[in-house]
Amino acid sequence: MSAPWPVKLTFRACAQELAADWDDGKSGRASYRTLRLESPSAEVQGHGRGPKPPPPIVPDDIRVLKAEPVGRYALRLFFSDGHSSGLYTWGILRTLTVGD
Repeated sequence: MSAPWPVKLTFRACAQELAADWDDGKSGRASYRTLRLESPSAEVQGHGRGPKPPPPIVPDDIRVLKAEPVGRYALRLFFSDGHSSGLYTWGILRTLTVGD
């Protein structure tokens, strides 16, 4: 069985969240703050085998300014604090929005 595929991704600025619908019928949400805190970038997750760095300081009113597709497998999110180096694969977005 193939991994779930996003059917619809909706960036809801007023609610400061990403809503996602998946091709297996599941749906969920992740706040912009969670997306920023869980960025898959090396800056947030750490480089190599060393310990994970402390979480970034993220303002409560963080916004996603833009999202760009990366091939057919991920999104690059551009946040209002200038962070844009993480690639959010469909698997990562699935985990952040649905939890499985």
